Amino acid sequence: MRPQTKYARSGEVNIAYQVVGYGPRDLVYVPGFISNVEHFWDDARTAHFLERLASFSRLIWFDKRGTGLSDRGVPVPTLEQRMDDVRCVMDAVGSERATILGVSEGGPMSALFAATYPKRTTALVLVNSFARTAWAPDYPWGRTRDEFEARVSAIRNAWGTGTLWLAMAPSLAKDEAYRAWCAMLERQSASPSAAETLFRMNYEIDARHVLAAIAVPTLIFHRTGDRNIKVEHGRFLAKHIPSAKCVEALGDDHVPWAGDADVLVDEIEEFLTGMRRGPEPDRVLATVVFTDIVDATRKAVELGDQQWRKLLEQHHAVVREHLTRFRGREIDTAGDGFLAAFDGPTRAVQAAAAITSDVAKLGVRVRVGIHTGECEVMGAKLSGLAVHVGARVASLAESGEVLVSSTVKDLVAGSGLRFRDRGMYELKGVPGAWQLYAVNIDG
Repeated sequence: MRPQTKYARSGEVNIAYQVVGYGPRDLVYVPGFISNVEHFWDDARTAHFLERLASFSRLIWFDKRGTGLSDRGVPVPTLEQRMDDVRCVMDAVGSERATILGVSEGGPMSALFAATYPKRTTALVLVNSFARTAWAPDYPWGRTRDEFEARVSAIRNAWGTGTLWLAMAPSLAKDEAYRAWCAMLERQSASPSAAETLFRMNYEIDARHVLAAIAVPTLIFHRTGDRNIKVEHGRFLAKHIPSAKCVEALGDDHVPWAGDADVLVDEIEEFLTGMRRGPEPDRVLATVVFTDIVDATRKAVELGDQQWRKLLEQHHAVVREHLTRFRGREIDTAGDGFLAAFDGPTRAVQAAAAITSDVAKLGVRVRVGIHTGECEVMGAKLSGLAVHVGARVASLAESGEVLVSSTVKDLVAGSGLRFRDRGMYELKGVPGAWQLYAVNIDG
């Protein structure tokens, strides 16, 4: 279940916040440029990141004033006002002391808070963050004025399309579902003019003079290939904050939940608790569906690159339409195939039948395999024996056929779905013999 969004009053401004987990230590997560505490849960990677933080803490996080579900249309906030917002949220949840976790643009204010309120700060964690973003003779890795204005122009021209947020996660550049999530995040977190105003304010921030006054234990984490905030920013923080621990990790994603987010959370957990447990996979019962275009290579050669790409786009649109219609979740897309998951086998079979029928109208034949079993959930991915069985079942399906395991057939009893016995098979790499059935797509 998603956490409840509540509001804390900071002067005349309402600050939206959530509390997640029941750990022995409080962890206040200060987000970056923009956020929306409810929309973040719509992306499995982001949800996994937050849930992992909450596995060893009581996670407290919020939308900064002017963004997300907090009051919009407020004057451009100062760092002091943002610190007041942190204190008011902590007071609202009864938190006397907490670790402050500042990500990206949330870092300078978090550093200022730790230096100003050491009695309320147990530790400080800064992730892919900075003391300032503007170039200066003694800060040559900052953005020049021309680079900054180019970013502002991009906000004006592309805000709401997801382009800007997607650029901060290069590893997800080809993930269309994540692009759609980014577009919605931009629209639900700030208007274009508000985003530009906040971005201009961030360019004026300079917290360098604060760093030497930070007396709490501090962890600096930065990805070495970060394209948005260069790793030199993190090294500067580590050099000027007394006794700070600096961890550099491989990767070029700026947002913390992209790439190998578990590496980051492991470092935070060990820094705060002295232990590194690693992620514990959740296990759920799910129905996995594998689809694959029959003779894809031959068809691609016949059509040529341009027409093949167009056909693939149409095919993908049909698949995603029926995943949405039957409440399925796209797990992975590799070339011309899909892996999807459903919380019910009947909807999975119905979706597969609809996909098979509709893509045939495009001149495309697919094979589909379906199995229901216990899966391990790691972020947005699924793994485990059930996934392997589903893939093997799909490999045995004929052109235009939806093939299911006996487990699926037994679970949809009473649904009206009809099947044809396809016999017993040994599935490569899977123990035992498996009874398989073909779905009667015509009823």
